[in-house]
Amino acid sequence: MKASPLLRAWLARLRALNVEIQTRAEWQGWDDSGALLLRSQEGISIKVRPAATILALGGASWPRLGSDGSWRAPLEQLGVTVSAFEPANCGFTIPWSPYISERFAGTPLKTCVFSVDGQSVKGEAIITRTGIEGGAIYALSAQLRDQIRQKGHARLTLDLRPDLSHSDLQMRLSRVGRKQSLSNRLRKAAKLSPLAIALVLEHLNKAPREILLDDISTLIKCVSFDITGTQSIDRAISTAGGVSFNNLDDQLMLRASAGIFIAGEMLDWDAPTGGYLLQACLSSGFSAAQAVKNWLNNAP
Repeated sequence: MKASPLLRAWLARLRALNVEIQTRAEWQGWDDSGALLLRSQEGISIKVRPAATILALGGASWPRLGSDGSWRAPLEQLGVTVSAFEPANCGFTIPWSPYISERFAGTPLKTCVFSVDGQSVKGEAIITRTGIEGGAIYALSAQLRDQIRQKGHARLTLDLRPDLSHSDLQMRLSRVGRKQSLSNRLRKAAKLSPLAIALVLEHLNKAPREILLDDISTLIKCVSFDITGTQSIDRAISTAGGVSFNNLDDQLMLRASAGIFIAGEMLDWDAPTGGYLLQACLSSGFSAAQAVKNWLNNAP
């Protein structure tokens, strides 16, 4: 389903409720009286004095669409703690050999198991010229970031044939004549893709040949690579970091300023892509809206 019909339906419903929508305007904080300060694309200053405010300004990973994290400064001036932004649901860098980066950039690794620090995900990823990205990697991004933060790098392990056991692979490999090249043995016996074969061979080139060639099946089940960093935050699908929950009450209202509520990716939380991010943003927005209604009804 495309997003555009859903957006049109939302806008039509808002117009039916007489909601005024001010587009192409940037929120710049508050003035001394507590009014919201907006600046239009034409440079015109706009002041708004609402009875309550829900801030849902996004994280910092879509600057060209306005989500650049510039809201951090005015909130910190209120004494609100904002955790540093980090790329989430993002690609990671791996120092591939020139052969891997040039030959296989854009090639998918399908139905593999990706593991880091005891966490495993079965899925798909794509090799890039500078590393790796894709759904399985996004699901492990928090663990990868933690390892990089603690150690300066992370270790990503791949099971290239999760549907076959170690002994199954050994038996299949033994049936293919040793006179054939290793690439052919991997292709015929293990049914590995050209990319998977290249990853195994690249690993062999870095290790003592006499040790690893005796047990290729082990390598197929556990080939690992060093992750050296994340891609830049403006290439990430989302960000970790944001307004810490200890700044909010259980209604998502700022403790430092009554009547101001926070929702969506401005909050310091992290979730995998694939609907979870969107659902969490919509749910926190709904919760904040209900809290505004309750707060206004009970306000003196």
